[in-house]
Amino acid sequence: MTVAPERLNKLLMEMRRGVLILAVLRALDRPHYGYSLRKHLAARGLEIDEGTLYPLLRRLEDQGLLSSEWKQEDGRKRRFYRIGADGETALQQMAAEWRKLNGAVEQLGETV
Repeated sequence: MTVAPERLNKLLMEMRRGVLILAVLRALDRPHYGYSLRKHLAARGLEIDEGTLYPLLRRLEDQGLLSSEWKQEDGRKRRFYRIGADGETALQQMAAEWRKLNGAVEQLGETV
């Protein structure tokens, strides 16, 4: 029995949404502007579209987990984001929870 493609896509998108915050926080250990962050994540197998990334960056900044500043690069003004102290703390706690959850799922059986 297989899962219908549209149903599977919805399930996979839901699962990915939960991981994106962790991935973005981890990737922002050095400054990135939106497009460079998208490319950085994509190069590591995590595609994210602009309509998801930019609202996420704004939300994380509003929550005090990121900071941003405008800089001139290649003749253009770009908004660079970087993880802040609270973001580092959140990242450590989320990564620990990720490892815990991943370990629990692995222990559930070899079929996963």
